[in-house]
Amino acid sequence: MSSELDGDMENQVEFEKTRLINQVLELQNTLEDLSSRVDAVKEENLKLKSENQVLGQYIENLMSASSVFQTTDSKGKRK
Repeated sequence: MSSELDGDMENQVEFEKTRLINQVLELQNTLEDLSSRVDAVKEENLKLKSENQVLGQYIENLMSASSVFQTTDSKGKRK
């Protein structure tokens, strides 16, 4: 009878080991998935920063050109 109990206990231990191994594998897959998503977000962030810099420079150029025109216009109106 004790050998039956030992067998049941061994089965429970094996079952628990298998369950834990499956959980670990699932967590590893989740971690890999999240890591690749983080990498994709970082890449997108770099692209957006670059675009933002270009647009910022473009806006600065437009503003400086605009102020040149305003200065020219106001001088023209005074004459």
